Amino acid sequence: MITSTGVTVVVVPPATANGPLHVGHLSGPYLAADIAARAARARGERVVTTAGFDVHQNWVLTRAEKEGVDVEKLAASYRDEIVEALDAARIQYDVFLDPQSSAYQHGVTSLAADLTEAGRFPMRRLTLLACEDCGRTLHQSYVVGTCAWCGSEAAGGGCEGCGGYTSAENLVDPVCNRCGGAPKPFQANVPVLSMEDYRQELIEIWLRAELPDRARRIVTHYLEHRLPDIPIAYQTNWGLRGTGPHEGLRLEVYAEVGLSTVYGVAQSLQPGALGLEETSRAWSEVGALWHFNGIDNGFYFALFWPAVYLACGVPPEAIGGAQVNEFYTLDGSKFSTSRNHAIWANDFLHDEDVDIVRLYLAWDRPDRYASDFTVSSYREFEAYVRPLLDGAVKTSAVPAVLAEEDVKRGAAALRPRGFDPALAVRSALTGLAASAPGVDQLLSILIGR
Repeated sequence: MITSTGVTVVVVPPATANGPLHVGHLSGPYLAADIAARAARARGERVVTTAGFDVHQNWVLTRAEKEGVDVEKLAASYRDEIVEALDAARIQYDVFLDPQSSAYQHGVTSLAADLTEAGRFPMRRLTLLACEDCGRTLHQSYVVGTCAWCGSEAAGGGCEGCGGYTSAENLVDPVCNRCGGAPKPFQANVPVLSMEDYRQELIEIWLRAELPDRARRIVTHYLEHRLPDIPIAYQTNWGLRGTGPHEGLRLEVYAEVGLSTVYGVAQSLQPGALGLEETSRAWSEVGALWHFNGIDNGFYFALFWPAVYLACGVPPEAIGGAQVNEFYTLDGSKFSTSRNHAIWANDFLHDEDVDIVRLYLAWDRPDRYASDFTVSSYREFEAYVRPLLDGAVKTSAVPAVLAEEDVKRGAAALRPRGFDPALAVRSALTGLAASAPGVDQLLSILIGR
């Protein structure tokens, strides 16, 4: 029986195509979103899940230039590795957002152009900053400085220290991250999302949305001031080329991510839907939209993307909130693609039992608190769980009637609101030991079979 009054949309951030996925990525948004979507389908809901990869952050171009390889080929090779890891981890998706696809490019740029024509991304004359030495427009990886809010070192886009919005214009002491040059102001006519125009709708969303305390602190900080005007496209050398009123510009990558979600979900619901009017009509079928994100994207999932969705005509009552992971460390240090401090997802999934990997990463997920992956703790978990999965242990200190209730509690913990996969894993293990009714379905959701 269908239990939802509309489609449930589950969104994860596209993986940046400057490296393969690692275990930290899996334990963060990707596995969690897959489990939540499987649980929703088991409840009888219509579900649309997204996945994809991100080519247009200029971190990708930076890596290609450093390695002396063609950027499109570099991105395509990492796309293949990303897809392989998702498949190996049994992570399902209905929509795969591929920025190297001509259909994607046409759909996203057409939607952006329509939003400018409709006055929702109006063209404005802004003062931006470029490097006075190499001439690059300073945004994303091209600029570094100090976050004006928390004092952390940050690049353009977002601050990992506080999750706030960073740009060349609001960083303290910004410099070019490619050549060290000083910033030089220039005038540019660019499309802009004025987030202040959506303040009232955003407040109503925030009042009912589920967000962790750290994300709410980000929201509170921005509510104390005028919400920012965010450029939707720049004059720059990397990114999705704009069309129509955006000719000669390239879309700002975080705007592209939000627009691609709107476009991709619309295509899933009403294939062939293009442009603002048709896309907005497709989204009228959506009953709930949930983000699964890392806290470092706090500004975007809590403020910017909801504003983009509202501009695109997404019903405000459908925006449900976000399930957010803190940082997952490896032996006490942050997972890092650039420093090769990681356990790569493809290698780990190839060598290990995927049932155990999914259960462990769901159990150890850094959702409410940061957590630390160690091989020794993984082996201890494996030694405890493997006999339960094999049916070698069928005794439990928990009475059968309590184990059955625990299984029900575990299934309830997989709804997006109040999502707690660690509780679900503990409930499944209790249920397995006691052969409790319902445990097989809960287990199948968690391990992805």
